[in-house]
Amino acid sequence: MCGAKAGGPDLAGVDVAGETIIQGSVTKDGQPVNGYVRLLDAGGEFTAEVPTSATGQFRFFAAPGQWTLRALVPGATVDRAVVAQQGALAEIEIAV
Repeated sequence: MCGAKAGGPDLAGVDVAGETIIQGSVTKDGQPVNGYVRLLDAGGEFTAEVPTSATGQFRFFAAPGQWTLRALVPGATVDRAVVAQQGALAEIEIAV
């Protein structure tokens, strides 16, 4: 079993009610994966990119709306659609 905690990064100190947060983790065979996650807007245009943490976790602060997360890890690229709403956490698990 991996040592990563379930879900995305800790939200201590984050005003979730005032933010639009998209976060989660990237795994392969249940283990965290190092790589990058891109945030693409509703038209498929690049908006942002973050590296995953040592435990495969990522977080974006975004505008409300429809987004695509693109996980880029060695040997795989996986897209996941997400709808983000202000004041609501969008938690996405990406298995590659």
